[in-house]
Amino acid sequence: MGAKQFDYYVFIDYSENLLGYLIIEKEKIQEFIAKISKFAHYRELKHKHSYLHSIKKVIEKKKVLSYPLKTKIRKTTETPEIYSDILEFLNKHKNCLVFISVDNKQYSNFERLVKIINGSKTKVVRESELKKDTFEYRISLVLDTLLNLERLKDELKRE
Repeated sequence: MGAKQFDYYVFIDYSENLLGYLIIEKEKIQEFIAKISKFAHYRELKHKHSYLHSIKKVIEKKKVLSYPLKTKIRKTTETPEIYSDILEFLNKHKNCLVFISVDNKQYSNFERLVKIINGSKTKVVRESELKKDTFEYRISLVLDTLLNLERLKDELKRE
């Protein structure tokens, strides 16, 4: 699945009580990939807090969040807002080919929803189907990390 096949790439992921998405245009992918080489899968890390602390600096220094067209993170109670954002995006970009990676647990519901709006021009895949070392997988790590940073921020507020 090459970077030229789709016009937009959408990543939707959950982390405990948070849900988020990241949308990026194909034209920005190569430049974005060069900035995110240090991102890793949070669950596989031994030193999670050290990773989050250092990756936060990378995000700021390399202006990682300036590349996606849009990112948003909300509490899972606000899932309808996230889904309506995505559906609105698909509706505005009806003539574009869109790749969507969605959390495994939400896959079947989300896929049915997308087929109603933009079935033929949208490919929905489970997050677990992303192959390691592909640019799709690397971008999904960015969203995963952003969710974990937000979760940590929330935990620190409660302490």
